[in-house]
Amino acid sequence: MTTSFQSPGIAQAILLAAATALGGGAAAAAQAEFPARPVRLVNPYTPGGSVDLVGRALAAGVTEIWGRQVIVDNRPGAGTTIGTELVARAEPDGYTMLINSSAIAIMPSMYKSLRFDPVADLTPVALVGVTPLLMVVNPNFEAKSVQEVIKLAKARPGKIPAATSGVGSTNHLALELFKHMAGVDLIAVPYKGGNPAIAGLMGGQTMVHFNVPGNVIAHIKAGKLRALAVTSAKRVPYLPDLPTMKESGIPDLEASVWYGVHGPDKLPPAILKAWSDAINQYLKTPKAQEHLRRTYMHVDPNTPAEYAQFYKREVERWAMAVKAAGIEPQ
Repeated sequence: MTTSFQSPGIAQAILLAAATALGGGAAAAAQAEFPARPVRLVNPYTPGGSVDLVGRALAAGVTEIWGRQVIVDNRPGAGTTIGTELVARAEPDGYTMLINSSAIAIMPSMYKSLRFDPVADLTPVALVGVTPLLMVVNPNFEAKSVQEVIKLAKARPGKIPAATSGVGSTNHLALELFKHMAGVDLIAVPYKGGNPAIAGLMGGQTMVHFNVPGNVIAHIKAGKLRALAVTSAKRVPYLPDLPTMKESGIPDLEASVWYGVHGPDKLPPAILKAWSDAINQYLKTPKAQEHLRRTYMHVDPNTPAEYAQFYKREVERWAMAVKAAGIEPQ
């Protein structure tokens, strides 16, 4: 009788291969069952703001689709880097995700000492809302069009004050893009937030401002502000007579505030698809469409690859604005 013996090394290799196969099977099964427990959607802002409202509407919609609770977890601080880093460092299992605004595309240019990379350490999942900016002026300002603003600014370089809601904010960088592309020098006046900036504009302390429709459209309709242009590629249905920046002679100026979902890097394809499918399913619902309409937003169904390309372009756009503004990264 012949007896065969296996060396200890071979036996260990067989056991390791078996364990790996079992582990891989368990991981695949876990992904197939996703979500099997409540999911956390991290918001790096304080409760009550625009990101919070978008995030909570999305969380409620996806909860209905999955039958598993999606919980919004507010983690504000350090210019949104605390909550964003939490997700960047999380396990890529789909249970800790990020809802953020276009600030995430500005972050790489504003901070040089981050402990994570907002591009390399996060997986773009879906764009969930986009709203343009409106260029508005004090109603007593002489300019009645964008070209008249440019003409006045060239006649009075460094004399016309323009309100912003803070250094590095989206509306500040939109102003800097306008100055760069129009070849004019307006004085950027930073306020501590959007509402004080609008109050300063209406009070006559400043003359020009960029902001989202939700913050200024009531003042426009009341005659307290005058809108000159919208920064979207096309005119908007709620102000159909308002020209775009392209129509106003600044063809390359497009800027928006947008909201998107990201996960940790190396998010498995099955988990990425589960999130993408659920978000796009939610965006098609009447409830989501009404939320978008009410908040002056729009968005088309989009794939992770499409959102990743959009995000890349936005990072490049805002990097140019930061450079034009002469802002030194912190």
